[in-house]
Amino acid sequence: MSGMAGQGEGRTQPRQETPPRRPGRGRTWAIAAGLVLTVAVAGVIWAQPRTRGSADETARRYLNAWSAQEYTVMRELVLDPPADFEQVHRGVFSALELDAMAFRIHTPSGVFAASTEELGHATFTATLTGPGPDFAYESRLNLVEHEHRWKVSWSPATVHPELKPGRTLRLVTGGPETVPILAADGSRIDTPGAPRSVRQLAGSLKPRFRDWLSVGRPTRIELVEDGRPVRTLAENSARQRMPLTTTLDPRVQRAGADALTLTGKPAALVALKASTGEILASVNSRGGFDRALMGRYPPGSTFTVVTASALLADGLSAEQVVSCPARRNVGGVRLRNPSSRGYGGLPFRAAFAHACDTTVGALAVSSLEAERLAKVAGDFGFGAPFDPGVPAVRADFPVPKDDAALASASIGQGRVRASPLNMAAVAAAIAHGMWQPPRLVPAEKVPTDGEARRPLEPSVTKALRSLLPAVVSEDPAHAVRFPPGTAGKAGSAEHGSGRRLSWFIGYRDDLAFSLVVEGGGAGSATAAPIAARFLKGLEGNPID
Repeated sequence: MSGMAGQGEGRTQPRQETPPRRPGRGRTWAIAAGLVLTVAVAGVIWAQPRTRGSADETARRYLNAWSAQEYTVMRELVLDPPADFEQVHRGVFSALELDAMAFRIHTPSGVFAASTEELGHATFTATLTGPGPDFAYESRLNLVEHEHRWKVSWSPATVHPELKPGRTLRLVTGGPETVPILAADGSRIDTPGAPRSVRQLAGSLKPRFRDWLSVGRPTRIELVEDGRPVRTLAENSARQRMPLTTTLDPRVQRAGADALTLTGKPAALVALKASTGEILASVNSRGGFDRALMGRYPPGSTFTVVTASALLADGLSAEQVVSCPARRNVGGVRLRNPSSRGYGGLPFRAAFAHACDTTVGALAVSSLEAERLAKVAGDFGFGAPFDPGVPAVRADFPVPKDDAALASASIGQGRVRASPLNMAAVAAAIAHGMWQPPRLVPAEKVPTDGEARRPLEPSVTKALRSLLPAVVSEDPAHAVRFPPGTAGKAGSAEHGSGRRLSWFIGYRDDLAFSLVVEGGGAGSATAAPIAARFLKGLEGNPID
């Protein structure tokens, strides 16, 4: 019993069996939890803001703003810009007197790691334009990533690679430079030491050829530190130009100036190379007026070479006997010979040599039409436009309206006007057989139409070449000794209220010339000795 009792008291509850575990279940939850954590972390990383734009885009925006001088936009693209950021840029633009700046990026920004920031750079070429020398340089922009944006890491070297605190750029401009004006032998004629008449010509050339003569100022761009130049970054000299070489011959110019010392009156002399029209000398004495090129005078008896050529072309023979009274009324105007002498009947050649104005005036009215004489005068350059390179008047021969005007015009009076340059061109036309525009500078600088050259009739040229030598060898009105081979014509004219002009035109070899003396009286007495002295000053050195 006792065994039973013991069994009852000692009975325990039945042991509950643990349900069998499903293999891998706990590991599944752990993996799932791990995946959740991983996804969460990744989500945090993905949600962080990304850097906006690119280093290359920022570099281009910065350079475009710099080109437009939009310094406020530039400043916003810079990391920690200095207080004088705009001042530095404006100072460079102003100091170099720039008109514009242009930039070209060579390569896209390269990005590389450095410390804890991402850095980039962009290489570029800056081209500066202004009054200074051509200036271009290569540089680079350094960029950094800051607060998810690309910014320019600025320093003075961003403006120019050699700039740093204490350094600046400056433009240095030298004095104006000009091209020299030369005589034909290479000597300068635009210096204070040149003769007054020569300086006068140089002064007349300057306005016409200003663009050629002015070559600007030499300039340079310097890198400066504490006010002292470090080195020159760019420079240019004045434009390179050849000198302006004129046709002046100093030897002929000196001979002309010396010859005019024979008179103390206002006078002028011009000499040309007959075959080319080149002005070899232009001399003025007394006063600053350029009588040689700008004086408008009645040519007087020297114009009778033109009238004689018309008469000869229309059939008059140099040996035809004509009448030469001291005075004569022609067409209502009273003519008289410069010498106040009459010579009776004599060959036209001799009448021409003796300056028989009464003969020439009468023949012009009886044998020539006014339009005919005007046409022949045109062949000798009267009314013809020309451009010697300096201011100069043209010769005028208005068509005479009646016999009185024709008689006066035929002896170079009335409304006929010419300068010493014009009359030198008349002498050159006889010597060369063709009138051509005189010039002081190379032909390419004063181009003329080929029709400007006007050939004379060969028969007229031949006749005139026989008449003009006779003037200096046969005229008894003066005893001036000219060098052999000289041909010329003296003359006088009334000018203004009682003033008398003394003229001489002529040629020898390839030299043609003309001179006038104001208040000089008869040409044979006043102008002829000056002409002889001029030619003697050139003896042994013929113009050819």
